[in-house]
Amino acid sequence: MSATDAKMKIDAIDDEIAALYVKRMELASEIAKDNARDVAATDGTLVEKATVSRVTKAMPENMKLYAKQLFDTIYNTSRAYGAESAGLPSQIRASIDAALSKGEETFPVSATVACQGVAGAYAQIAADKMFPIADILYFKDWDAVFGAVERGLCDFGVLPIENSSVGSVNAVYDLMRKHSFHIARAIRLRVQHFLLAKAGAAAEDIKEIYSHKQAIDQCSDFLKTLGDVKINVVENTAVAARMVKEAADNRVACIASESCAGIYGLKVLKQNIQDNDINYTRFIAIAKDMHIYEDSDKISIMVNLPNETGSLNRILNKFSTLGLNLTKLESRPMGNTDFEFAFYFDFEGRVDRPEVKNLLSELENECVKFVFLGTYKQL
Repeated sequence: MSATDAKMKIDAIDDEIAALYVKRMELASEIAKDNARDVAATDGTLVEKATVSRVTKAMPENMKLYAKQLFDTIYNTSRAYGAESAGLPSQIRASIDAALSKGEETFPVSATVACQGVAGAYAQIAADKMFPIADILYFKDWDAVFGAVERGLCDFGVLPIENSSVGSVNAVYDLMRKHSFHIARAIRLRVQHFLLAKAGAAAEDIKEIYSHKQAIDQCSDFLKTLGDVKINVVENTAVAARMVKEAADNRVACIASESCAGIYGLKVLKQNIQDNDINYTRFIAIAKDMHIYEDSDKISIMVNLPNETGSLNRILNKFSTLGLNLTKLESRPMGNTDFEFAFYFDFEGRVDRPEVKNLLSELENECVKFVFLGTYKQL
């Protein structure tokens, strides 16, 4: 048989497969409508496993795993189509539709914003870029920032979520599981670290340096060159700058932003001391309620999955099938069990698209826990 003849036969078989697939989906939809409550619980059922075993029994051994992948995909898409047809209850769909009914909102120019630290903190710099007129309230730690937004004390809170050099800010990710909030905006801020000290200090005389752990980690190569210098971790880079200002000893310094030099009357001893000159931190602005602001094209979610074969792959296949680009996937073990993980997904998409709403509804119904973190634009 020639290659041309083989191709023609494959085309004919593909047409048959497509026609049979349509028939199967229509039947699955009818079953789903009759038994909507069970649609979300059919994943990995004994019936599906028995079917795969039956249809692959007579196949050549080297084809069986490929056939299993095919049927897994059929089952996944069938459940999705059935869930859409059945109109499964979905809290996230109802919340999104309610927000969309108000129309896309313009992101506010002015707001009361919660930041961790004191004036000069990188969170303040990020807040000023997101909100041209920001009334900033400062709090001791990130937990207090979340709390200020939840209590309605502030309209928004600004927090660091990841750094291009040292990765995710795990403490903030852990707090996400504790608090109720929605991401409203994000920004990638270029972070340049400076070694600051009192006006009369000299670099060679410095014996102690204060800064936040993230800043210290981002300047690890520089700090190794200093020899016998004590490194002190404090809650914020700007707090470190204020401590140096108030110190009686000229032999102390801090790692902070250049703006802290002006705010606290400090001298720049070394500039751009971060390990990577292309050093960015992503900050998020969180709000208490869901808002869908214009041009929001990024979505973040959190799901809990059991530690079992295929649980993550089934989720990833859904994104792949819809052509949605995942920009981040982060896993965190749950604190009270060795057998369950929380996964954080960032992906590109708009919540007004029906297929995106259907995906979110599926995940809400299928996952052990599902949390919609927000839809937003990243600057």
